[in-house]
Amino acid sequence: MTNRILNPKVDEYLNKSKKWKEEYEKLRTIVLDCELTEEFKWMHPCYTFEKKNIVLIHGFKEYCALLFHKCALLQDAHGILIQQTENVQAARQIRFTNVQEIVEMETILKAYIYEAIEVEKSGLEVDFKKTTEYTIPEEFQNKLDEIPGLKTAFEALTPGRQRAYIYYFSQPKQSKTRVSRVEKCMQQILNGKGLND
Repeated sequence: MTNRILNPKVDEYLNKSKKWKEEYEKLRTIVLDCELTEEFKWMHPCYTFEKKNIVLIHGFKEYCALLFHKCALLQDAHGILIQQTENVQAARQIRFTNVQEIVEMETILKAYIYEAIEVEKSGLEVDFKKTTEYTIPEEFQNKLDEIPGLKTAFEALTPGRQRAYIYYFSQPKQSKTRVSRVEKCMQQILNGKGLND
């Protein structure tokens, strides 16, 4: 490992890890070899370049991953980047199920990290889909048309809060469930609050 400063919160996170501990430690070594600053954000080890997020190490039940924040701008020459869900616009993961996979990919991982640093240096930004480009579920659109105050309140929310509601209302397959969700959230929207506020 380089002589980079290790973050004590990351040490604590790694020491408490029951699953993926060896994988996390190998990923940490690789990332720090790329001269990034180690921080702890969103309850995970996060690595930055000039205070800009580059990669995050995190784990799930079936895999651990290296998450690239502006990965949508990377070339992905090896076709290994995975979009977590269809709603994730910028970030992508490289997933691992054992430490040997990480060891075998070390050169490729460093190349991706260095490319991500170059993207950050260049000032490139991900072209996010605008809230107006999302389809509002019919059940919610009906309420917006019926109640002008609800429409005004919804339009006053930040784009991120608007998207959160649209995702939430769109998820159920059945119309009655979508209606129920809309009705439960109407007062919160009228109060100028986001879904998770």
